[in-house]
Amino acid sequence: MDKLIELTGKVLQLPVLASKHGQDVDNLIIYVHWLMAALFIGWILYFIYALLRFNRKANPKADYVGIKSHASNYIEGAVAFVEVVLLVGFAVPLWARAVDHFPTPEEHPTNIRIIAQQFNWNVFYPGPDGEFGRRGVKFVTSDNPWGLDKSDPKGNDDLGLLNNQIHVPVNKPVVIMLTSKDVIHSFKLIAMRVTQDAIPGVPIPVHFTPTKVGMYQINCAQLCGVGHSAMTGGRLYVDTQEDYDKWLASQPKMSAGGGGSLE
Repeated sequence: MDKLIELTGKVLQLPVLASKHGQDVDNLIIYVHWLMAALFIGWILYFIYALLRFNRKANPKADYVGIKSHASNYIEGAVAFVEVVLLVGFAVPLWARAVDHFPTPEEHPTNIRIIAQQFNWNVFYPGPDGEFGRRGVKFVTSDNPWGLDKSDPKGNDDLGLLNNQIHVPVNKPVVIMLTSKDVIHSFKLIAMRVTQDAIPGVPIPVHFTPTKVGMYQINCAQLCGVGHSAMTGGRLYVDTQEDYDKWLASQPKMSAGGGGSLE
């Protein structure tokens, strides 16, 4: 079965996979394609049968009674059964694992905050204390666009990267708190098999565990304005732990009194 799934994935030319849960997503895609292939072949065969069985030469006199067999009902029931199996046996458990089984603090996940805007991904990291500084709408001003609470010392060591780049260590859970500054965007990491809408004013958690070192594209899967295509310029860098630590140490801290500007 595994070899058949692998072969099907190659035939479908699925994108590179670089996350722990992504294989479950690919498997579901493959199973759905198997069902669609079976239905396609079945309908083609039935179409050919109908052309031969019910042509004018084979049936010179019209039959107004119609078909009496219940075979079509059984076939429709079988297709519905397979669809239920795919939904209940694969799709729902996959969704449940994604939304219910978030990384625990004991797993020491990489916590990131992403605020989408036209037409960038603004990325924030907590500092060495592991905690973000307090934010709120009431703190938003022209010189404090991210609503930082300047009096909260926890924000002194936070990192803000306004350059569409995300760095994470390999083989370690990543938890992203996603929201938007203006319109609805959609955060899509194809290699991680992650897609989540970014909605203004609604923080939405997203998690994945990267398994391959490399650079991957960040896409916006929601038409968000005339510069929508520019949001494909975002990049996710999956680093070794050593490289990630070096990169993190080299980044400038956000100024707690600077309203979100970089030092």
